[in-house]
Amino acid sequence: MLVDTSHTIAAPDTDTAGSPPPDAARLELAPTRADQTVLDGGWWPRSWDAAAEVPGLVVALAERYGPIRHVMLSSATWDGGVRRLAVGERTVRMGWFASQDSALAIAITDKDDQIDLLVVPPATTPAAAHQAMAAAADPGDSRHAAAVLAALPAATAAPANAVDGNGRRATWENEGGSTAGQAAATAAATADAGPV
Repeated sequence: MLVDTSHTIAAPDTDTAGSPPPDAARLELAPTRADQTVLDGGWWPRSWDAAAEVPGLVVALAERYGPIRHVMLSSATWDGGVRRLAVGERTVRMGWFASQDSALAIAITDKDDQIDLLVVPPATTPAAAHQAMAAAADPGDSRHAAAVLAALPAATAAPANAVDGNGRRATWENEGGSTAGQAAATAAATADAGPV
């Protein structure tokens, strides 16, 4: 089930980030929640900007699961680092973890239900993104998020030298769950700086 929805975001205050109304989330959710599943669905954000992408996700998830109070993302992959996002009348707490799998987003409902979502990198081709989201939403698929992405053909992402608007490598590394070339780019930047 592909969910497209949009909603307005409240104006930000000093501790809460807000933005223009969110784009509809590109999201595919499992038909029902099962205790044995690893993932509850897949999400294909348009960028790595959490303030721009998370509100649409929260609205879509709330329509299915009820109010969302907390979203956790990998700090190694996402931009933003805001602690709270205003979404409509609600404020959603954000958690940032360097140790969290970059291919995973976790949402917590007001009832303390945990929703685990595959995060498909923004630069992924539409066909590959839909394939990955369908696998993540399949209750019979017991793979973890990184394994779902690793199974995609290499040609399904932008070229290895592609960089998104924030200077991050746009393709996903099959081993280790980070954007491909990130370590190489860091090493190259260090080498360009010259000896210390």
